[in-house]
Amino acid sequence: MERLTAPGGGSARGSSRASAADGPRSPAGDDALTNLVGASRAFLEAVELIRRISACDATVLIQGETGTGKELAARAIHYLGSRRDAPFVPLNCGAIPEMLVESELFGHARGAFTDARESRQGVIAQAEGGTLFLDEIEAMGARGQVALLRFLQDHEYRPVGGYPRGANVRVVASSNVDLPALATQGRYRQDLLFRLNILLLELPPLRDRGDDVVLLAETFVKRFCRQYRKPAMALHPETSAQLRARDWPGNVRELENLIHRAVVLNDTAVLQLDAAAEGAARPRLTVRRFREAKASAIAAFEKAYLAELLAHTRGNLSLAARISGKERSRLGKLVKKHGLSRAVFSGGAERVC
Repeated sequence: MERLTAPGGGSARGSSRASAADGPRSPAGDDALTNLVGASRAFLEAVELIRRISACDATVLIQGETGTGKELAARAIHYLGSRRDAPFVPLNCGAIPEMLVESELFGHARGAFTDARESRQGVIAQAEGGTLFLDEIEAMGARGQVALLRFLQDHEYRPVGGYPRGANVRVVASSNVDLPALATQGRYRQDLLFRLNILLLELPPLRDRGDDVVLLAETFVKRFCRQYRKPAMALHPETSAQLRARDWPGNVRELENLIHRAVVLNDTAVLQLDAAAEGAARPRLTVRRFREAKASAIAAFEKAYLAELLAHTRGNLSLAARISGKERSRLGKLVKKHGLSRAVFSGGAERVC
């Protein structure tokens, strides 16, 4: 095993069911690194490791705290490599019911079980010639671990109710927990870990990336200003200092959501997080009657809450309703009341790491 690690890589906890293979886009060369933003030593060393890993075809394990950009790194490995013109298929292992794991991975033949009215490809067949990205690999149960181990040994599999077949697929897995520690505790198969851990890429947490936090914040500000057709905004010096001082347990994803919300709520040329958090610099409450002040504070809270909620769910109102505990129709009325567009939050902007 060749151990490829970047300084500052931490470990902690790391799209529901497999999505269809990515469309025709095939970024090549440095275009595959467009969404990887940073200048710190830890970040640049991680990017260099991504380049080296992409040049071969071995199985990869990506480790890093939640929000550090593990899927973006996996996509970069795919699009920098020789498989770039073939599918990249992501699968969230935590979303697969234990009894369906073989069918999800390998597919099934018609009549293999009740309700199997037609044959269906599994994610391995969908990724033929390309890359299968197994996110949250630590969440895969014992049954799935055995099935995956068998496939990784010889890259052959048997669809449920079907015949054995081979596959030309590169496997990239990710985790935000310490898998070796889980294996030592008997909570994860040691032999599967050996198969996955041929090449190891550890992504550094945002708190170990120095001024990258400001660079990323500026990138997000520009992106969201374009997305919402707002005039350009500059970070206030105090805001830059606040960003450097925070611990960022949610890493880049937490920063992205914070800046998203701040841009939505800010109407000035200078972005201050405190002002944005309060729904813009508001007048003193005591100069107005109690009912007016209360209504204003509630409206500001509602808009700020909805903006953050829709940013988190990327405009998915049904998911937002479940998270907030409100009926979907009532939540939709609130969104409309505050002039927020779900389509804007689900816009086609790429994520950034």
